[in-house]
Amino acid sequence: MKRLAAGVLTTALLVAACASGPPEYAGVVRSPAPDVSAATLPDVLAGGAPFRFVAPEDGLLIVHFGYTSCPDVCPTTMANVRSALELLGDDAERVSVAFVTVDPGRDSDDILATYVGYFTDGGHGLRTDDPTELRAVADAFGADYSVTGTAPYIEVEHTADLYAVDDRGRIRLTWPFGTRWQDVASDLVALLGEEKT
Repeated sequence: MKRLAAGVLTTALLVAACASGPPEYAGVVRSPAPDVSAATLPDVLAGGAPFRFVAPEDGLLIVHFGYTSCPDVCPTTMANVRSALELLGDDAERVSVAFVTVDPGRDSDDILATYVGYFTDGGHGLRTDDPTELRAVADAFGADYSVTGTAPYIEVEHTADLYAVDDRGRIRLTWPFGTRWQDVASDLVALLGEEKT
């Protein structure tokens, strides 16, 4: 029943997205679209293998920069991603999710893998101890972060946006924090429809 409901809702979203010409996205379209295809980080869920910020063919990659002990923004964002993907039904298989930790000093491989696995199956937990490497990837996305203080008084600040990357490594949409998950789902349906053409 849940899969049937998701299919009906996906169809409704697709019809709404295609009803009046080009879709109007809830997310922000940046022009020209930033190219992040050259950026890589180790994927702890793939034994540390380099991960390129490129979606699977005809699919999308959702990316968020954060940290696992974030009290509000990160868990809310990741829960919204999970809800949006559930609404897509079978099309969710065309969407990958990557979480980049900006706090590698506390986010060990195991902690990060558990965190990502809680929100999505087959996700990517990206972590590096090289601050130059992490900064270069964040800059490619237009994201920022800072980690200050010493344990146990560490303060982390980070860009709260969510990014949709296509199979050429271009950022197609940026969703500000607070975008409703239903709107994220609607945008994903529209983007996936474009990827098929």
